[in-house]
Amino acid sequence: MNKRESIPALRVARIYLRVSTEEQDLTRQEAMVDQAKAAGFYIAGVYREKASGARADRPELLRLISDLQPAEVVIAEKIDRISRLPLSEAEKLVTSIREKGARLAVPGIVDLSDIAADAEGVAKIVLASVQEMLLKLALQVARDDFEDRRERQRQGIEKAKVSGKYVGRQADTATHERIIALRLGGNSIARTAKLAGCSQSQVKRVWAQHAKGESL
Repeated sequence: MNKRESIPALRVARIYLRVSTEEQDLTRQEAMVDQAKAAGFYIAGVYREKASGARADRPELLRLISDLQPAEVVIAEKIDRISRLPLSEAEKLVTSIREKGARLAVPGIVDLSDIAADAEGVAKIVLASVQEMLLKLALQVARDDFEDRRERQRQGIEKAKVSGKYVGRQADTATHERIIALRLGGNSIARTAKLAGCSQSQVKRVWAQHAKGESL
């Protein structure tokens, strides 16, 4: 009697692409879609976001997590695409992914998941601990890089102020006009933030200025 050939399980991935500002584009990261397909993944969804990684309320990332199914893989270009949050918040974000039965697949982070799954006893515990340590380190490095960039920006502004060259941050009038139009159309603050691709705090600030008749 012939042995039945085993059919490999379908590997399913959801891809998260992120840049920090509206001015940046996602073209370079789009290549990950074809790369994942070439690696044998079925792509269940591609989630594109223009928002800071230091924000926890990113609509597309939250939608990705909501869509996740057990055994799926979340693919991102780098760990800082997933999070630049403080470590405690970043770990909560990763936990929310794992609670769906999914896992992260990010270049630069050694993935010991498959090896740990086949291991037993002490070896399994050690591999799991090493994986946690590597992930925690990567998340902390991503946050440290964010803080370093922000500090360099602050120092640059201070120098510009001293030399009289600082003119302040220019308002994003296009986003402001979009926010006002959406709010006038009856959209809630949360809905407006999602449609305008900005934070709810920015919506509140712009709408408050509009209500006072202040210039944006």
